[in-house]
Amino acid sequence: MASFYPNINLADRIQHTKLAPGIGGMPSARMERVETPATGDFKTVFSGLVENFNNELNAPDDMLKDVMSGNTNIDIHDVMIAMSKSEITVNVATQAVGKVIQAYDKIMQIQV
Repeated sequence: MASFYPNINLADRIQHTKLAPGIGGMPSARMERVETPATGDFKTVFSGLVENFNNELNAPDDMLKDVMSGNTNIDIHDVMIAMSKSEITVNVATQAVGKVIQAYDKIMQIQV
């Protein structure tokens, strides 16, 4: 019993679009990278993260000092929000340090 396999040339049946690169001499309509990296080198980024960490960590204390000194522009809710932000920042920093240490350990285990 013979089976029937149709003879179809799939390459001829593919519908070409403007997005396909270099087909028929047409230039590709694909967009290049939309976002441009706005960051500098690793040292700049890391020092910015450390500076942001210090600012977030010190913000609740500064706000609490202002509230205790009688500043009416700061509400206790703002202090609580700043404390929550600093707690989240500490958690993220702790996780990041843990990941860096894990990566360092893995690199040190590589045998050359």
